[in-house]
Amino acid sequence: MQNTKAYIMLVCATLFWAGNFTLAKLAYLENIPPNSLAFLRWCLVWIILLPFTYKEILKLKNQIKGNLSLFLILGSTSVCIFTSFTYNALNYTQVINASLFNTAIPVTIILVCFLLKIEKTNFFQISGLIISVLGILAIITKLDLNILLTLNFNKGDLFMVGAIIAWGIYSAYLRKRTFAVSLLALVHIICTFGLIFLLPLFILDMTQGKIIEMSSNFFYILAYVAIFPSIGSYYCWAGAVSIIGANRAGIFLSLIPLFSTLMAIFFYNEQFQFFHLIGAILIILGLFLSNKEIKNA
Repeated sequence: MQNTKAYIMLVCATLFWAGNFTLAKLAYLENIPPNSLAFLRWCLVWIILLPFTYKEILKLKNQIKGNLSLFLILGSTSVCIFTSFTYNALNYTQVINASLFNTAIPVTIILVCFLLKIEKTNFFQISGLIISVLGILAIITKLDLNILLTLNFNKGDLFMVGAIIAWGIYSAYLRKRTFAVSLLALVHIICTFGLIFLLPLFILDMTQGKIIEMSSNFFYILAYVAIFPSIGSYYCWAGAVSIIGANRAGIFLSLIPLFSTLMAIFFYNEQFQFFHLIGAILIILGLFLSNKEIKNA
């Protein structure tokens, strides 16, 4: 029963995350500025979490002050850069492209940990990283050598490359946290610091005349991205990991591009093309290779 509960939670978590890409594309079609959507999303998350976390956060204020630089990095990379870059990306590229890039996040984390000397890497991880990078190149070049030679990349794909690098930095630095804190309180703290960086982008949108037109679709989109991928997915993911462990849970991340692709085909008539398949195969092959353990002879 417990395992069944974990699997249901993992499916829900990945489904909610996949929906984030689909709704972000709808936001573009509704002329909702991506930076403004990112800011208002995390503002709503901050308000929703406040009644549940403020007591714990007040108790941890000294620890938070002692880790200001860490939380500035965590907030800027995850809440600000990853969210805003992803939403900007979907103004230019397909939902399928954007979601497939996310399958490269695990090997991106390995790369960041290697560059920052946070963790040691082995031959399999480096090999997996190289193969996954080839997969990313397959997607952003559409297997067209001329795109690579002329550097005529889709702007949205480049935004997604920046987004997954930011998430890799976030994940690597998340391991540097030195004090115990509940998941919801941690999300709230990181959200607070991230909003500091999103606020100037929101103000920039306003000064450029990029004003959100209030509509029922806007409120539906905002409610979804604030509740389901921001809180629901984290809660379901953490609950499932506590039951079956991170390694078994990690396999379910592959459902995000699957769900996103199905949604994109159904709602936006996007096409899953040959270069998507080659890119996905290479990225997933690199992911499995990078998780291979070296056994002593």
